[in-house]
Amino acid sequence: MTPGRIIFLNGTSSSGKSSIARELLGLLDGVYSHLSVDAFNAMRAQRELSPEEFDAALRRTRLGFHRSVAAMAGVGNDLVVDHVLSEPWRLTDCLTVLRPEDVLFVGVHCPLPELERRERARGDRETGLAALQYDLVHAHGDYDLECDTSAESPRACAERIRDFLPHRPTPTAFSRLRARYSIDGSGAA
Repeated sequence: MTPGRIIFLNGTSSSGKSSIARELLGLLDGVYSHLSVDAFNAMRAQRELSPEEFDAALRRTRLGFHRSVAAMAGVGNDLVVDHVLSEPWRLTDCLTVLRPEDVLFVGVHCPLPELERRERARGDRETGLAALQYDLVHAHGDYDLECDTSAESPRACAERIRDFLPHRPTPTAFSRLRARYSIDGSGAA
């Protein structure tokens, strides 16, 4: 079975990843599915948890999300993944469980003042979340393609991604990052 392709959008909360993903679903040939880390968070019980319980649940949710992406792609589904790699282990786990040659890694950028404006306008995010994530999400510094949602509309970003797909670099950003972090993909780093 041919594995599915993965367009992996990484950026802070309110950076525009979900908007780009929705545009991509309408632009791309074939059948793509949008897998969002926010959707996985929404599946979890919303009861009050201690900080320790919450951190453990969040980590398990992220680990499950990464493996769900791998499983969906592994059986041939093409995916648009929407994630926030704000902790180094999240990236290394994705590098471990996803086939690097199948991933187009896209950095979704937006200046902090605009992120803060969007966060206030949305009203469904914890105030300051984007600021907390801002310096962490892109710390690894390697993408196949990057876009700035303050300079381009979600549609324009999606069109750039679609047009870039046939010209993906070799090795991919995921391949380069695996080598940098000494990850062999067998589940052990």
